[in-house]
Amino acid sequence: MFDWIIDIVYLFLSVSLLLTFVRLAIGPSLPDRVVALELIASIVAGMVGVHAIDTGVSAYLDIAIVLAITAFLAAIGFARFIQVRGMNDD
Repeated sequence: MFDWIIDIVYLFLSVSLLLTFVRLAIGPSLPDRVVALELIASIVAGMVGVHAIDTGVSAYLDIAIVLAITAFLAAIGFARFIQVRGMNDD
């Protein structure tokens, strides 16, 4: 019973990753693309977490935490870049 739930979660995360890549490609402005990159990192961290649950290897949770922290720091850097550069449209 637990296996099909994991498969459904993988499916939902994959579809959301695909839709986020579309937003990244056609995002009308730089802030939209930055948010899409942050969301991609969060989805990948979620996928790593689900994989940790699926396989039972707890070391993958450490990888997901490091990925999430790194993505957060990158988002802070992008926000600072946008603040210094100003809000200009592409």
